[in-house]
Amino acid sequence: MAERTLIIIKPDGVQRHLIGEIIGRFERKGLKLVAAKFVRVSEQLARRMYSVHKGQSFYEALVAFFTSCPVLVTVWEADGVIAMARKLMGPTFGFDAEPGTIRGDIGCSNRYNLVHGSDSPESAQREIALFFKPAEIAEYKLGDEAWLYAKTD
Repeated sequence: MAERTLIIIKPDGVQRHLIGEIIGRFERKGLKLVAAKFVRVSEQLARRMYSVHKGQSFYEALVAFFTSCPVLVTVWEADGVIAMARKLMGPTFGFDAEPGTIRGDIGCSNRYNLVHGSDSPESAQREIALFFKPAEIAEYKLGDEAWLYAKTD
């Protein structure tokens, strides 16, 4: 099975009507969408999601932000999907991000950053399990996989 990553379009992306734009970036890259949910995240779930930041000065504000409105939670699949998704997103805040990245093209806040992406296979596995049961993740082939995922031998 190819690698998977969790991508969340955060409240600022939802409020700014950027869901389609952000999803389109991942689709145009050739990543395969295998799960999606539009959900209002509970405080308890937000605290579990961001538990690695507990004790940081921004933690409480992050939890409040993440629970402020619904988010689109997605799972994407491809070989090397975590690294590709992180390059597509760009550095954490828009003012630091290069043009051509999601955050560089449509983000400028030094507080909100539109999208969350898993940073490692271990965090992807943990984060995906917070939002999806295995049966909610679709197994299928894209019609253009031979073109998208061709490898040199």
